[in-house]
Amino acid sequence: SHEEVSIILMDIKLIGKYDGIETTRKIREINQHIPIIAQTACATDADKNDALEAGCNDYISKPYSPQGIKSLIKKYLKQQE
Repeated sequence: SHEEVSIILMDIKLIGKYDGIETTRKIREINQHIPIIAQTACATDADKNDALEAGCNDYISKPYSPQGIKSLIKKYLKQQE
């Protein structure tokens, strides 16, 4: 358990063994409650749907404004209070 982690900003186009979609699925196998916000430069509806279907709570495409990301983070941290 990683209770010190309150929220995850998941880059969908991770490089390595798993991409962000697969990493999200793996996280959901062990933690159904932590908010995961997908972030990506790819802004297609298919990418957004893939992220949400994998278990992301929300989605934001790059470039995003500081206000946009702050708003999403606050939204999910408030839900945990």
